[in-house]
Amino acid sequence: MLSTRFDEALVYAHDAHRRQRRKGTRIPYVSHLLAVAATVLEHGGTEDEAIGALLHDVAEDQGGRERLADVEVRFGSAVAAIVEGCTDAWGEPKPPWRERKESYVAHLKGASPSVALVSAADKLHNARAILRDHRVHGDALWARFNATRDGLLWYYSALAAAFEARGDCPVAGELREVVDRLLAEASRGPAPA
Repeated sequence: MLSTRFDEALVYAHDAHRRQRRKGTRIPYVSHLLAVAATVLEHGGTEDEAIGALLHDVAEDQGGRERLADVEVRFGSAVAAIVEGCTDAWGEPKPPWRERKESYVAHLKGASPSVALVSAADKLHNARAILRDHRVHGDALWARFNATRDGLLWYYSALAAAFEARGDCPVAGELREVVDRLLAEASRGPAPA
């Protein structure tokens, strides 16, 4: 069962991301955080891992290392380690997109199982959203991202391979399935009008 720490983390995450929406949509960002936490719990995650899922973007998007320190005080070092491990860049400006993503994929090789679980759940939800939106919007979808279509497809393929190679990530198989469907559908070109 989840304790009141989870409740507090949900309120904290919602407060931090209250003004954010999913890229190119009107969907409140908290929906992503809830989906990632649900995936973590459905794959046997602990309360710390579920809380890490709720907070996985809070330092990167809402305050950097200062925010990470606050997460550690409020929710403990295990949660803070998950949030830190899911963060691909600190500070502004961020390094170039491809460099940042290559570094993140390489980092996954030695990441803790907790970081791998939360990160894979995050990437799974993102990949599902991209696939769903590609089916609706076709290639117009790619304009909402800071990377090219080919860059994003490379990134999700590399992530799926990295999680599979670990051998300890229960979300890896689902992520691979979604990424393979995304690659197949994106390679067919625009969706019919």
